Amino acid sequence: MKEKIIQSGGNVFADLGFPPEEAAVLSMRADLMAQLRLVLEKRNWTQVEAAQALGISQSRVSDLMRGKWDKFSLDMLVTLAARAGLHCELRLAA
Repeated sequence: MKEKIIQSGGNVFADLGFPPEEAAVLSMRADLMAQLRLVLEKRNWTQVEAAQALGISQSRVSDLMRGKWDKFSLDMLVTLAARAGLHCELRLAA
């Protein structure tokens, strides 16, 4: 059986068949989570230190670090990014 490779349209969630509006939110959530993980790793924070800085429990930091995107709303991720000192910006394109 030969594998078929299909080029991405730029949003893996859309490629997986999610409706466009849901794919857009999922993509933003995934990007925010990835950026937050990078910041926490760069600062060498323990999960306890990150929890204190972000105002959440250590178990929530664990969820974030493990990529459990289904446990975080876009609003919460924006809030956490702001608490981490990141500047969030939304850009729209036609």
